[in-house]
Amino acid sequence: MKAVAYRESLPVTDPDSLLDVELADPVPTGHDLLVEVRAVSVNPVDTKMRMRSTPGPGEQFVLGWDAAGVVAAIGPDVTLFKPGDEVWYAGAIDRPGSNAELHVVDERIVGHKPRSLDFARAAAMPLTAITAWELLFERLRVPTGKAHDETSLLVIGAAGGVGSMLIQLARRLTGVRVIGTASRAETRDWVSELGAHAIADHSKPLPTQLAQLHLPPVDRVASLTHTDQHFEQIIELLAPQGRLALIDDPGPLDIRLLKRKSLSLHWELMFTRSLFQTPDMVAQHRLLDDVAQLVDDGVIRTTLGEHFGTINAENLRRAHALIESGRARGKVVLEGF
Repeated sequence: MKAVAYRESLPVTDPDSLLDVELADPVPTGHDLLVEVRAVSVNPVDTKMRMRSTPGPGEQFVLGWDAAGVVAAIGPDVTLFKPGDEVWYAGAIDRPGSNAELHVVDERIVGHKPRSLDFARAAAMPLTAITAWELLFERLRVPTGKAHDETSLLVIGAAGGVGSMLIQLARRLTGVRVIGTASRAETRDWVSELGAHAIADHSKPLPTQLAQLHLPPVDRVASLTHTDQHFEQIIELLAPQGRLALIDDPGPLDIRLLKRKSLSLHWELMFTRSLFQTPDMVAQHRLLDDVAQLVDDGVIRTTLGEHFGTINAENLRRAHALIESGRARGKVVLEGF
């Protein structure tokens, strides 16, 4: 099968940073699905893994986690899917990735693709949907339901993939006031279109801007990027007994600053369930099915930002470069081989 892999950690400007390769077709076992990959999207985790996790001598590794495709075959223990089903998923970080014509993935972290989306638009959503859902409802404990809610949620880095999903879920499924941050005109417009009640610029002092917007201290903060740069401002902005959740990899944080306000800190990594084979691993299957229904019902929309063409090394290098620039809006998608 065709695939895109890397053999050593190199800058994305190096043509050898990602390579077109031929690999043996994988075989599903246990709870595995063998999926014919139709489309993938690129996430910051792809670029981080490429630069931080070097394959051993003579080895190569296939990146890619977001995918949409068709089930070609199933393992002996599969009960949730059958060949021919259209699926979407974000995969597992400790297994080969989805930048390949064929991919094996555990059925318990796979959902049925939204009927109303093509493969490209569907591939833009799984990883960020899972991350945003778990962050919002499991880490920050935002209550579901549209009843009036006096509390507020600040989303730092709201125009990215996770932020784009988080704003939609918070606005459509909860009653909290949603404040998003974006630093450029086009990203501010994007965040506004997704439904944020208010927008601030994270390249400028946030406490001053929220004061100018006449907003009270926020009850919850989702910090999606550069948490170490914003940490002291976040502490200042949070109301006593507030919650902070983050997904990035910041430098050292002085968590003693949380004590005076009795603030709580929560980390979200959507790969935790698959990494540790937790008893509730199938929750991600149910979550993706729920999100698919929300899409088909017109409640939330795809966050596809740009389509970079077919799945090959050249186009994936372009996608990695855009992600590394920090200027992506929504998700970058590639489709077909």
